[in-house]
Amino acid sequence: MDKVLIANRGEIALRILRACKELGIKTVAVHSTADRNLKHVLLADESICIGNASATESYLNIPRIIAAAEVTNSIAIHPGYGFLAENADFADAVEKSGFIFIGPKADTINLMGDKVSAINAMKKAGVPCVPGSDGPLTDDVERNKAIAKRIGYPIIVKAAGGGGGRGMRVVRSEAELIKSIETTQAEAGAAFGNSVVYMEKFLENPRHVEIQVLADGQGNAIHLGERDCSMQRRHQKVVEEAPAPGISEQMRNKIGDRCRKACIEIGYRGAGTFEFLYENGEFYFIEMNTRIQVEHPVSEMITGVDLVKEQLRIAAGQPLSIDQSQIQIRGHAIECRINAEDPNSFIPSPGKIEMFHPPGGLGVRWDSHIYAGYTVPPYYDSMIGKLITYGESRDEAIARMRHALDELVVDGIKTNIPLQQRIMADENFYAGGTNIHYLEKKLGLN
Repeated sequence: MDKVLIANRGEIALRILRACKELGIKTVAVHSTADRNLKHVLLADESICIGNASATESYLNIPRIIAAAEVTNSIAIHPGYGFLAENADFADAVEKSGFIFIGPKADTINLMGDKVSAINAMKKAGVPCVPGSDGPLTDDVERNKAIAKRIGYPIIVKAAGGGGGRGMRVVRSEAELIKSIETTQAEAGAAFGNSVVYMEKFLENPRHVEIQVLADGQGNAIHLGERDCSMQRRHQKVVEEAPAPGISEQMRNKIGDRCRKACIEIGYRGAGTFEFLYENGEFYFIEMNTRIQVEHPVSEMITGVDLVKEQLRIAAGQPLSIDQSQIQIRGHAIECRINAEDPNSFIPSPGKIEMFHPPGGLGVRWDSHIYAGYTVPPYYDSMIGKLITYGESRDEAIARMRHALDELVVDGIKTNIPLQQRIMADENFYAGGTNIHYLEKKLGLN
């Protein structure tokens, strides 16, 4: 595999480019008209414009990406995260066009993309799941009431094809149930083209803990420990850390081994993440992300494994270069997502970066595509970088993050750096183990 087309933008595109360069793989950067001056576009061996600024005309346009791969004689396509990364039709189109898709097979993406089929697959594989309807809800009102009563209120109605915090509704009594199901079905049909919904027990104060996995599709799979991603706003992660506070090695190995075995059972290929709600010492599977995650650096920092390089090797047909016995969890890592947004109103703040200074020092990593003079466009996600710190202990990682946030300078636009500084100074965050509702309550958003 000597040439990879990077079908994404921003920091993840640059991350993929760097991994390719280290492996001696040539790179092709596709970009919209708004992204001509992205760092990875300027550094790639080749670049090609695939459309206007709108994502639907560029990064979501499957025929144009395939055409770009054809005219540049690319061998493989890396989707990164977001955009088409978990689009089974894209994965299928890539493979049918004669290219290698750096990710799972299309049928695996379909299996795990539909939350009902994903839950059923995980139950079969022995992965613990939230008590629920064990399948789609029907129009049978009495059946739906009986299911909710068996599970016990509060319950949550979820869209099978949902994601990103959309397509879900909490129900606290039978009086609300039927209308909530009908409303969620209508919203799901409009938003995702799939009106199927299901029901689960609603956990009141869970944490969000996820397991990173790698599998080669040849019968080998490993897990790289867990991450805590509970610091969220409107279901969007703000801070991530690894390992998760309060998770013992015994618990990690137990849940990690189940995830590893599930990968082998479903024939998984590539990097992936099993996401769980964690409450009262129990893990409950909620979904699997069939791609590289935004927060993958914290897992890399505590294991020393380059996840993107492993993706590339696996896609080239190589077996995993490491086995489970070689994975050692050491130290602690924290990641703060840096967004171009007002730290109080969270309104996006695109514009020109007048002055930029990245932080440095031992145990500090800055993953970003920005530079002084770069103009943040208004068309895409507001994340402009990820600040990661590592320490031998969690206390050391937090201390380094505090100093790194103080050093980071991004002038000309508003950023959420002040919010991240507030979180790092928060005594409850420092204690560890805050739940997924904590940040919104702290900010007065619920």
